[in-house]
Amino acid sequence: MPQQRLDKLLASTGRWSRKEARDLVRQGRVSVQNRTALREDEKYEDSAPISVDGAPVDCSPFVYLMLHKPQGLLSATRDKNTPTVLDLLPEHLRRRGLFPAGRLDKDTTGLLLLTDDGDLAHALLSPKRHVDKVYFARVDGRLTPADQEALAQGLVLPDGLACLPAGLELLEEGRACRITLREGKYHQVKRMLEARGAPVTALKRLSMGPLALDEALEPGQWRALSLEEKTALLALK
Repeated sequence: MPQQRLDKLLASTGRWSRKEARDLVRQGRVSVQNRTALREDEKYEDSAPISVDGAPVDCSPFVYLMLHKPQGLLSATRDKNTPTVLDLLPEHLRRRGLFPAGRLDKDTTGLLLLTDDGDLAHALLSPKRHVDKVYFARVDGRLTPADQEALAQGLVLPDGLACLPAGLELLEEGRACRITLREGKYHQVKRMLEARGAPVTALKRLSMGPLALDEALEPGQWRALSLEEKTALLALK
């Protein structure tokens, strides 16, 4: 792995400017590999164990965050009129240029991956890759085994959109379901179930590929991916 100057590594986190990073080093507040750094131009790999004031600092080139998206926020980086999911993050992470990898509607909740890794986002969302996305939906009406068969065959929506075959697991006597898509067209779950006479009243994304929502996260909460989660996702690239 290429090495970078210590002040550049610290600044890459978005927490400090290059000048602030240099000042931290000169003040003796930065440690690398359990020793106090002496110069800001020392070079290390981004995986080196770096800490500031005794607290570990992640200098990895990309950030991967799991967010439990609440209702009412846009899956966007910015909007003039409506809060976005990035407004839930601290300033230093917003400065990293994170974006949602796969959007959710304003009223849809559940798993949202925030990252600055464009290659991974492309791998997750590319129509050619067919990465499974699993949702839980409540509906106004009752789904039946006939709906399961229709989705398994591949629906053609009233507007002519042909959908790939999808999985449908009936729950709560057909008043809810778990639906698995291998694509992600605009409002697809809502459009498919409405076409079957069961409009969606609540929708939550449970997983994308190998990444499943951590149910310990309350709506609006987020955390960094674990090493195991990150490794499984990066295998898609």
